[in-house]
Amino acid sequence: MARICELTGKRPGKGSRIWRSGKAKKKGGIGMHVTAITKRRYLPNLQRVRAVIDGEVRYVRVSTRAIKKGLITKPARRTWKKGQTAAPAAKS
Repeated sequence: MARICELTGKRPGKGSRIWRSGKAKKKGGIGMHVTAITKRRYLPNLQRVRAVIDGEVRYVRVSTRAIKKGLITKPARRTWKKGQTAAPAAKS
């Protein structure tokens, strides 16, 4: 499954990890030197959350930034227990 946020479209980013050796000039050395650069991926912080989408409750993979912004609406907590029969709705 792709690591993509279903609401914002946030996806993994590219970057590099830089390996250095030596002692910094500030600390009395002759300076730091880059010895290797390796590629890496920055993954989004995705969470699997129950949300109301188009009137139905389903699980979606959403980034934490989308959750903090309030882009999802969580469903109301159910009040009935699993073994009980559903109570008829009260008419007003």
